[in-house]
Amino acid sequence: MTDYENENFCKKLRKATKEIHAVSDALVNAKLVFAFHDDTVWADGLLAFYEIFRYLEGAMDRLKNTKVGLLNIPGLQRTEAFEKDLDYYLGKGWMKNYTPRNSVAKYLLRLREVEDTDPSLLMAYIYHLYMGLLSGGIIIRQKRQLVQKISPFKNENQDGNNITDFGEYNIFQLKNEMRTTMNRISETLDEDTKNKLIEESKIVYTLNNELIRSVRGAGSVILKKFSYFLGTIIFSILVFLYFFK
Repeated sequence: MTDYENENFCKKLRKATKEIHAVSDALVNAKLVFAFHDDTVWADGLLAFYEIFRYLEGAMDRLKNTKVGLLNIPGLQRTEAFEKDLDYYLGKGWMKNYTPRNSVAKYLLRLREVEDTDPSLLMAYIYHLYMGLLSGGIIIRQKRQLVQKISPFKNENQDGNNITDFGEYNIFQLKNEMRTTMNRISETLDEDTKNKLIEESKIVYTLNNELIRSVRGAGSVILKKFSYFLGTIIFSILVFLYFFK
C-alpha cells in the first residue's frame, strides 16, 4: 500500500486541492486583506458567501438522516451570524432589494444540482467552507479587531463580527471534530465516492475563487491608501520647503 493510500481522507483532500487552494490564498491576500481596514469590503465579502452557507445549512437539515447530516456539528451554524452582521453593515432592510450576484447564482446552481443528483458530494462543500472559515476567517477577525482597537473611530462594542464568533465553542475543537467526522465518514465510503469527493473539492475552490473575485470595494481602499500616502509626501515636501527655504 502506498503512502498516499495510508493517509487519512482529510489529508488526501488537502493534497489534491493544494494547487487551487494556493490560488485561493493568493486571492484572499490580494483582495480580502483590505477587509482589515474597510467595512465595505468586509460586508461585501459576507454578502458573497452568505447564500452559500445558508444553502449548506439548509441541506444539512434536509439530509439530517444521511452522512451529510453528520457534518452538522453543533456550534458551526453561521446563517444567523451572517444575517446579524449584514444587518449591522447594510441596515435591517437590506434583503428587500437584494439580488444575488452572478457568481453566487452560479454557485447555488451547482449546489442544487449536486443535491439533486449525488447529495453525498455536498460534504466537499461543507468540509472546505467551514474549515476555511475556522482558519482564515478567524485570522481576518483578529486583524480586524486589532485595527478597530487602534482606530480613532473604533467600534467599542466590536459589532459586525458575529460570523467569526463561535461563543462558548472552542475553534480548535470544532476544527478537530470536523476533521475527525469527515475521516470517520470516509471509512464507510467506497473508492468511487471518495474520488468523486476529491474531484468535487476542486470545484469548491474554483467556485470560491469566483466569489472572492466578485468582492467589491478593494479597489477603492487601494485608491484611498495611495491618496493618503501621496498626500503625506506632498505635506512633507511643503514643510521642508517652508523651514529650509
